[in-house]
Amino acid sequence: MRPARWPSFARARSTRLGALSVLLACGLLLAIVQPAASAGPPFRETIHEEFDFVESNFCDAGLTVEVATVLDIRVQAVAHGPDRLAYFLQHGTRTDVFTNLANGKSVTGVVNVFEKDLRVTDNGDGTLTVLVLATGNAVLYGADGKAIARDPGQLRFELLIDHGGTPTDPFDDTFLAFLGVVKGSTGRSDDFCTAVVPALS
Repeated sequence: MRPARWPSFARARSTRLGALSVLLACGLLLAIVQPAASAGPPFRETIHEEFDFVESNFCDAGLTVEVATVLDIRVQAVAHGPDRLAYFLQHGTRTDVFTNLANGKSVTGVVNVFEKDLRVTDNGDGTLTVLVLATGNAVLYGADGKAIARDPGQLRFELLIDHGGTPTDPFDDTFLAFLGVVKGSTGRSDDFCTAVVPALS
């Protein structure tokens, strides 16, 4: 599983326009990572997203689990520095309901998160490297409503973006890769799979 903040927003739908792509923690929990949105003048938007999918080997435990997600976030972007590259800031709440399709058992994960770009670097080869600070609180609740795992604190990670030949215009950007965690979680980091698999079995 990814260190800290089970799902990290890491580029909301409006901040980097395009289809949702996911980094799966234990083959399951989403970290949303996407392409960008407006640069130049300040950009602000409120987003409500709902989506679901089925994971056939949840946490490598052989469980078939449906994940239903509701995402509510506020996003803004402004141009910084002499190169006028877009820097994004977002905050909001993500709720994931995990349901074992074999027995109907469910758990719910709630994440409150704040993310901002700390540094955007033009690599000179058509790509940007973005250093992101993510901080917040993730709580996993069992069927009885009691917390069974927590993951507060903060981490820093990097993304690689193809700027489409226009480094100051994020509308045509494409997400290339999650480059990894630069600084790990500063807080408690309960293991997601250790908590959720018994609750769904």
